[in-house]
Amino acid sequence: MKITALNGFKDILPGDIELWQRVESTAREIFSRFQFSELRLPILEKTELFARSIGEATDIVEKEMYTFVDKGVTMRPETTAQMIRAYIEHGLYAQRPIQRLFTIGPMFRHERPQLGRLRQFHQLDAEVLGTDNPRIDAEVMAMGSMLLERLGISVSLEMNSLGCPECRPVFRQRLLAFLEERMDHLCDDCKRRSTTNPLRALDCKNPTCREQVADAPSILDNLCEGCADHFQVVRSCLDKLKVPYSLNKFMVRGLDYYCRTTFEFITGDLGAQSAVGGGGRYDGLVEKLGGPKKTPGIGFAMGLERLVLLLQQQEKEQEKRQEELDIFVAGLGPVASEVCFDLVHELRKQGLRVGIDHEGKSLKSQMKQADKAGATHVLIVGEDELARGEGVLRNMTNQEQQDIALDPQVIGTKVSGR
Repeated sequence: MKITALNGFKDILPGDIELWQRVESTAREIFSRFQFSELRLPILEKTELFARSIGEATDIVEKEMYTFVDKGVTMRPETTAQMIRAYIEHGLYAQRPIQRLFTIGPMFRHERPQLGRLRQFHQLDAEVLGTDNPRIDAEVMAMGSMLLERLGISVSLEMNSLGCPECRPVFRQRLLAFLEERMDHLCDDCKRRSTTNPLRALDCKNPTCREQVADAPSILDNLCEGCADHFQVVRSCLDKLKVPYSLNKFMVRGLDYYCRTTFEFITGDLGAQSAVGGGGRYDGLVEKLGGPKKTPGIGFAMGLERLVLLLQQQEKEQEKRQEELDIFVAGLGPVASEVCFDLVHELRKQGLRVGIDHEGKSLKSQMKQADKAGATHVLIVGEDELARGEGVLRNMTNQEQQDIALDPQVIGTKVSGR
């Protein structure tokens, strides 16, 4: 009997591990610029840690945790609560008022495996504990953006404010009243959550639910003065740092401990699994877990599987571009073919990837060859073009074409964009 890996668990093999190492080493290098220190945390924690921090009504606690019920321990589904447990247990707050910490490692959730998200998945997690300065919010998001930019991964930053214990209850009642009018059209999960955490209905992926909440009230219109001022400073700091962002009133994140600033890094290159990372502020969590009162915090996590998938896509695209032709030269007739033979060699000497047909095939056939080879340009040279000392250069991307002198330097410059 052949024994294979469990569903949702995956080996990381040579050929892939190099990309993982690249992500991890780049993260460590970027985080060091912002004075973050690394720590390593255990896989198992007391179940109570996650139940109290994440929220007992969340999907993670209700459905997804790998828990040894008889032992009262759980394989970690996320790291923020762990980071705070270590921060409290080892008295890190006494060593330095503001702690900047990060960790990298595996997490475990019993959910349906999907693209870039397995039952054992890996995250890098960065947290700042001990300050509620809105500049830190902007700095943390800027650090995440810098890491992704350094990796060459294109994302957009979306953010929202979830308010605080002072203003969120008022918004919660407004939202609940809005949802009650549409309760018959909501999915079972949203109906269930409406009594525990109605904000989760805002980010439900069910198409019908998304349609029902399209006109839901925005918490940004219901912030107290303190939260509104805080969020405005965050936005102005991002503007100063030239970090682009957009507001998303439907962003609530999946964990109960978030307050005020919340954000996600979104890509359009992974289909429905669009978030490569996200996080936010959790100013009451340290106290909730038994730490010093009024100890604020903010942080984010990024999924390594999704980052590696994006890097793999980049490599495939680069390989494809390396195989594609810069130009295919289509000579029509014996005389034109002789001229094109010399011309192609001169273009190749300029460093261009050039294709040519030596079999005297029709223009239609040669255009098919060019298209199959992924040529970005085609130069068409027939008897009429030879008489003028020109060829017809067609851009295969936009189908625009122009007459161009049969001069290798002129053609090469036009095709390469130099």
